[in-house]
Amino acid sequence: MSLAIFDLDNTLISTDSDHAWGEFLLEQGAVDPVAYREANERFMADYNAGTLDMAAFLEMALKPLAENTPEQLAAWHQQFMASKIEPHILPKAEDLLARHRTRGDTLLIITATNRFITAPIAERLGVDYLIAVNPEVESGRYTGRVSGIPSYREGKVTRLHAWLEDKDFTLDGAWFYSDSHNDLPLLEEVDHPVAVDPDATLRQIAEERQWRIMSLRDA
Repeated sequence: MSLAIFDLDNTLISTDSDHAWGEFLLEQGAVDPVAYREANERFMADYNAGTLDMAAFLEMALKPLAENTPEQLAAWHQQFMASKIEPHILPKAEDLLARHRTRGDTLLIITATNRFITAPIAERLGVDYLIAVNPEVESGRYTGRVSGIPSYREGKVTRLHAWLEDKDFTLDGAWFYSDSHNDLPLLEEVDHPVAVDPDATLRQIAEERQWRIMSLRDA
């Protein structure tokens, strides 16, 4: 029995949930239709290039959480799950999760997307443990700020080690599945790194290091 760790966006689901949430907010008329779309696209491109300014991105991404009531956010998230996430649930990803469960492995999703967006997705996938960016909450409302270290790039490693210490788990025999070269710091930490439908940079590195490469997309 080992720890099976999974990236979420474009790994277990065939979309980026952070970007999709931005598109959903645009469709609801909840954000500026010009400035927000331009920023959402720019930050997505920066992420893909490995040049994302995480602090600047989170300032934009968490602002709508602070500007709306928990009730409104919950109602929107239900619609978001149905329209933007459910169509991107990958059957092969669910099969992979099931195989690790059958082995008795502990399943963990670790993502650079915030917990408001991703907690219901992890629940939908039946994964009990989630490490995500934590939006700060005060008096029951989001503040628009981040609590703690964002789980992005090296931050994923830092957050994971803190989680391991808290849960009294180890990385012995651990797996990590990811599509992105941004996850190289964590891929290098585990015994079984797996590149899943990888971007070009990760594919090249995985081939050079003879890491397993697999696809969860339908053929």
